[in-house]
Amino acid sequence: MTYLAKPKLHHPALPTNKLGFTRRDYEGAISTLCAGCGHDSISAAIIQAVFELDLPPHKIAKLSGIGCSSKTPTYFLGNSHGFNSVHGRMPSVLTGANLANRDLIYLGVSGDGDSASIGLGQFAHVMRRGVNMTYIVENNGVYGLTKGQFSATSDKGSASKKGLQNTDSPVDMVSMALQLGATFVGRSFSGDKTQLVPLIKAAIQHKGAAFLDVISPCVAFNNHAGSTKSFDYVREHNKELNRLDFITGRAEITVDYAPGTVEPVTQHDGSVIFLRKLDAGYDVHDRIAAMNVLQERQSAGEIVTGLIYLDPEPEDLHAHLATVDAPFNTLTEKELVPGAAALAKINAASR
Repeated sequence: MTYLAKPKLHHPALPTNKLGFTRRDYEGAISTLCAGCGHDSISAAIIQAVFELDLPPHKIAKLSGIGCSSKTPTYFLGNSHGFNSVHGRMPSVLTGANLANRDLIYLGVSGDGDSASIGLGQFAHVMRRGVNMTYIVENNGVYGLTKGQFSATSDKGSASKKGLQNTDSPVDMVSMALQLGATFVGRSFSGDKTQLVPLIKAAIQHKGAAFLDVISPCVAFNNHAGSTKSFDYVREHNKELNRLDFITGRAEITVDYAPGTVEPVTQHDGSVIFLRKLDAGYDVHDRIAAMNVLQERQSAGEIVTGLIYLDPEPEDLHAHLATVDAPFNTLTEKELVPGAAALAKINAASR
């Protein structure tokens, strides 16, 4: 017998955050994905991140497209706003929502098929426009809903479950995000919650286009010898750039580390990420160096994870367009229809 409803009762001694919510309050429906799917681990990391950030669920909007990954918003933040869009069109729907109500926290969840194939153009424009959002790609390298064909992110030479070899070059969405102007770029692994949760927390707090590529093995079609997106392969070839912790800027923070081993990265809103440097000389503020590191490590057969790039003074789409501070959906007819004199002035400026 299968139960798709979670019990409403829970232990009264469950830990609560500053808003009085338990972790259970940030959960969603019971997952119908395959047992052991990496996507469920990402959902758990998102739940943990928003719980620790003390975010009110009604202030979060989660949007997705089509695919196994795009089903996952059902499984977290059940008390938040949600919209499941057309295949590959999540970014444009989210952009419209963000322009209408800038006060919400926007979380876009997609997959390698939804974002790197049919939605590649949408992904490119939402990154270059700097929409204030956290864009998470749950990257498993296959089309799981259509029985395991290679996706656009499948590495050249990787093998399918049936033994076929991929002959196409992969789309590296991390490199694309860097080139397109994303102001926060990271990569992680669904099986590394210690790294993934702080990255999600930092991305949510970042004001601008934040992109996270999360390698998420498909246990049904892409978790075998020969796959470069399997649990074993990623663990063996993981090249961590840094070890992460995330601390909000609301309280004084003191640290006691050996000189030269930690770099504090202050974000625009005052939040701080503390990076334990693993590679001497790596600078998370250098976009060009980040691109070079990705290429160098890829040629060495390694998967770079961690915080790859951060712009400490990002701007979002509202800043680019110089919009008003109030959300558009709160404006009255007086603000939206300023009158004939204002229209005449606008027309005169265009002549």
